[in-house]
Amino acid sequence: MIFPVIMAGGSGTRLWPMSRTAFPKQFLALGNQLTMLQQTASRLNGLDSGKPIVITNEEHRFLVAEQMRQQNVSSDIILEPVGRNTAPAIALAAMQLLKNNEELNPVMLVLASDHVIQNVDAFQSSVLALLPEVKAGKFGTLGILPTEPATGYGYIKRDGSDLLAGVEQFVEKPDVATAESYVEQGYLWNSGMFMIRADRYLEELEQYRPDIYQACHAAMKETAPDLDFIRVDKEAFEACPDESIDYAVMEPLSGTGNVVVTPLDAGWNDVGSWSALWEIAEKCENGNALLGKDVEQHTILKDTKNSFIFSEKRLVTTLGVDNLVVVDTPDAILIADKDKVQNVKDIVAEIKRQGRNEHHNHREVYRPWGKYDSIDNGERYQVKRITVKPGAKLSVQMHHHRAEHWIVVSGTASVTNGDKTYLVTENESTYIPIGQVHALENPGVIPLEMIEVQSGSYLGEDDIVRLQDKYGRA
Repeated sequence: MIFPVIMAGGSGTRLWPMSRTAFPKQFLALGNQLTMLQQTASRLNGLDSGKPIVITNEEHRFLVAEQMRQQNVSSDIILEPVGRNTAPAIALAAMQLLKNNEELNPVMLVLASDHVIQNVDAFQSSVLALLPEVKAGKFGTLGILPTEPATGYGYIKRDGSDLLAGVEQFVEKPDVATAESYVEQGYLWNSGMFMIRADRYLEELEQYRPDIYQACHAAMKETAPDLDFIRVDKEAFEACPDESIDYAVMEPLSGTGNVVVTPLDAGWNDVGSWSALWEIAEKCENGNALLGKDVEQHTILKDTKNSFIFSEKRLVTTLGVDNLVVVDTPDAILIADKDKVQNVKDIVAEIKRQGRNEHHNHREVYRPWGKYDSIDNGERYQVKRITVKPGAKLSVQMHHHRAEHWIVVSGTASVTNGDKTYLVTENESTYIPIGQVHALENPGVIPLEMIEVQSGSYLGEDDIVRLQDKYGRA
């Protein structure tokens, strides 16, 4: 049996403005009905696999839980108190597997949550090809057959061209000339996907990086279950060095005969930029790729070639352009030369420098109880459209600086307002004064949709004093 370990903690800034810190690319459905995280989980269907472990952070925990629930996937979700790269994250997963699994020497399949693999059968065949060697104690990795001399990936030098070959060396991202020579010599791209027995990983980690091993061991001594999540000891994990599995274990082991690689030709792409997404997207006869829900209804293209357009709501029109990326979201628009999109991170850095918020949140913000959309705001008011899932409840809370007026658009709200609790139904409203303890719950079986009008001297999200919360938020 194979136990998937899915890494889901990245921020994906190069896909801004769709990818934000609070809602990065692994939680987006880019050209697919499923999100990238959900695609990663569904890619395992048909394999003899056990309960997956997902590694994420505090901010994304409810997104992971909800997206896995939507796919009816039961998973262990380990929360990293701070990001410490892949070597410690995989160590936490290995320790959790050995702690709670009766199977002898469980095999981990380490996967990124934000990769595209178009040929799932080829992917599964490559995984199964590695399995016997990994069960015997070797470290396995999937190497991507290069389609070009790319400079954005590390490479793997193998000792032959067989289906299974030993790894002689992991090498860093090269310059163009070096990449060309690597491709000519039969090197593979380093995909970052690994297959390892949990006990063997910890053995080698303890040998090569005892500092990482000891910090992770200390962090896992006092784990605390919290709803769907596993919390590790914060202080112990903060003391852990920041290191990738490549540097910590795979590179020291290369050339020893203990690492094997199999080539993967399955339409793999790490979707590291908008141009990468354009490359794998379906295109029209003019080379244009359109993405987004009902995007054909929101775009008019005239004399436009080799461009990528993303839109879901507003009309986007182009005229006489070539090689452009246009990404339209409710609160930000990106227009870029397709050859320059690797530098989107510079835009994100400037947004941060100016003290703006568009790098962190979308206008639509997800919460464990549902979501809200900030549809208008002014100096002393803000208007939100709030959606509460059936059976969900917002925290019992109060505000020091704002009053709220709630208007139910559809569904039924159970409102606690001071010492009173009552129902508010469609086309009805209620008023929450400043300083009043209140709560909102959806007791129905359909989503509750309502408009919230806030008014007051300060409208920030940090003016929420939570007195009681079913989701364990502070």
